Amino acid sequence: MPIRGHLWTIAPRLRHRWRPLRLPAARPWEVALEDPQMGTVRLSGLLREVEGSAEVLVLVHGLGGCTESHYLSGGVAAAEAAGISSLRVNLRGSDRRGEDFFHAGLTADLHAALACVELRRYERIYVLGYSLGGHLALRLGTEEGDPRLAAVAAICSPLDLALSQREIDSPRRWIYRRYLLKSLADIYVTVAARHPVPIPVAEALRISTLREWDDRVVAPRHGFASADDYYARASVAPRLPELRVPALLCNSEWDPMVPARAVRAALTRPAPRLQVRWIAGGGHVAFPRALAVDEWVVGWLRKVFTPAAPPAG
Repeated sequence: MPIRGHLWTIAPRLRHRWRPLRLPAARPWEVALEDPQMGTVRLSGLLREVEGSAEVLVLVHGLGGCTESHYLSGGVAAAEAAGISSLRVNLRGSDRRGEDFFHAGLTADLHAALACVELRRYERIYVLGYSLGGHLALRLGTEEGDPRLAAVAAICSPLDLALSQREIDSPRRWIYRRYLLKSLADIYVTVAARHPVPIPVAEALRISTLREWDDRVVAPRHGFASADDYYARASVAPRLPELRVPALLCNSEWDPMVPARAVRAALTRPAPRLQVRWIAGGGHVAFPRALAVDEWVVGWLRKVFTPAAPPAG
């Protein structure tokens, strides 16, 4: 893996911290859904409404991210350039409200977002997820749901959670693992202040691998027997042949967090509605501006939409 893959993963994040991209004005958004264990869970986000647009792009962040994550800026800008509205969704817990925390197969948040009052006026909905958010977008594309969902796309996303877990837990990726676990621990602390949690906060803060986190925190909270059970039941890879809408997977050959070999190893079954594109450049959810990846993906989402045939007379 070229060192440039690491540079393209880390540098854009640092640049965003000091000089964030100026985006069009968006208003706060919120929707509530009911969870069997947590009760009412509120999701927050940012909605940019373009007057006259019949289409909306729903943007989903990755593990440890939120609506302010640097990589979502590209999707928002691409939607604006295309003249369509956009909604950035905070998956549960990501806004640090302490409502709950999500997992890689929990599409209930996305179903709730699509069904919200603010999106009722749109005729077509596209969902674009980054990293683990892309995994959720692909899962959404395999499920029954809103008939307005026209297409989904994933950028730098894992497909097989067990394969990706082994990669991120490898010694050479300690810096990325440390970043993810710190973000997850921050969310966990806020949840523990409001709800019973699987293990004491002090123990959660000592967890040093993603597998242990999934085994001791995610699995018991969301009804899985273990980390292995979670990976087997939540992974989208076996479901790709069941995609109900056109789907795009766009990953980098240089991605140091979701390595190409782990993704390719999961692409073992024919999936007629899935297109896969590999990019020789960039890093994890960040690419050279000249490649215009976000613009290309948004263009793809809109072009693959085919209106349903009218009913027979």
